[in-house]
Amino acid sequence: MAASSISNNVRELRFFADEMTQQELAELVGVSRQTIMAIEKCKYSPTLEVAFKIAEVFGQSINEVFQYKTH
Repeated sequence: MAASSISNNVRELRFFADEMTQQELAELVGVSRQTIMAIEKCKYSPTLEVAFKIAEVFGQSINEVFQYKTH
């Protein structure tokens, strides 16, 4: 079975959103700063609801924020 991974560009989106902090994003999405940090480092895949909320904060589609790749 092929390994898969979800990557994202949350950190870059925060940078271009007036350098939004992890804490600010966490509060907007309703999760902890540690959760945002883990998502950015690809150590944690967010729930579908959280992924949609993050995309909504940046005015992006979920596909523009998160990428699913099989290796």
